[in-house]
Amino acid sequence: LSECKILQARGLKKHLKRLNAPKHWDLDKLGGAFAPKPSSGPHKSRECLPLVLIIRNKLKYALTYREVISILMQRHIQVDGKVRTDKTYPAGFMDVVSIPKTNENFRLLYDTKGRFRLHSIRDEEAKFKLCKVRTIQVGQKGIPYLNTYDGRTIRYPDPLIKPNDTIKLDLEENKIVDSIKFDVGNVVMVTGGRNRGRVGVIKNREKHKGSFETIHIQDSTGHEFATRLGNVFTLGKGTKPWVSLPKGKGIKLTIIEEARKRLSAQQAA
Repeated sequence: LSECKILQARGLKKHLKRLNAPKHWDLDKLGGAFAPKPSSGPHKSRECLPLVLIIRNKLKYALTYREVISILMQRHIQVDGKVRTDKTYPAGFMDVVSIPKTNENFRLLYDTKGRFRLHSIRDEEAKFKLCKVRTIQVGQKGIPYLNTYDGRTIRYPDPLIKPNDTIKLDLEENKIVDSIKFDVGNVVMVTGGRNRGRVGVIKNREKHKGSFETIHIQDSTGHEFATRLGNVFTLGKGTKPWVSLPKGKGIKLTIIEEARKRLSAQQAA
């Protein structure tokens, strides 16, 4: 029996092959065999961007993995107002990445092709973030609390806040400043599915027994599309979002419109 022992792996996998990495990381196929494996954290591994890719691939502040570690260990990088030294820390949608040394602040948002974009923001906007409410529960001694999409637990929330609503969170004090109801007529961004990154206004909600609730959205150009309730993130009351949006304002262009735009840009140059 001792010779026939079966060796079993223990714990989580510590490696990630480059071909198995999420497409929206924009890694070149021939850049090596492996990709950074995101650490456990507030965002899912398929819905995050490790800090090493933000510093090296997006911001170009480092050329190598070793340089990224050096920058992080000097405590130059903050995520949501807290210093992070883990090179594979998973930053995700709506997170604020700050670099005090260069006075730069970025918010992680999606473009209309579903890829992460580091959107440059001002200091005033970097003081808060929007969080989608996942659940509202009652804990020990009857203390109410809510859970957000990024793993936060906030006690004693406003009784009017319900699941799927969005809260405006002060990052310095970790307190709820305001909230947005998940209602028809409010502006939203799609955070999953084939319409990821698109911005529009909720037109109506479809409920079906035993199935997903479908949300119908219309963008500012009049195009309508639909997605699941879980993919929708409210950005503001009415048609005005509470956060600034990246270039394009979440409006998806057709292939022909993109080609015309490129052609006009070339002619202008």
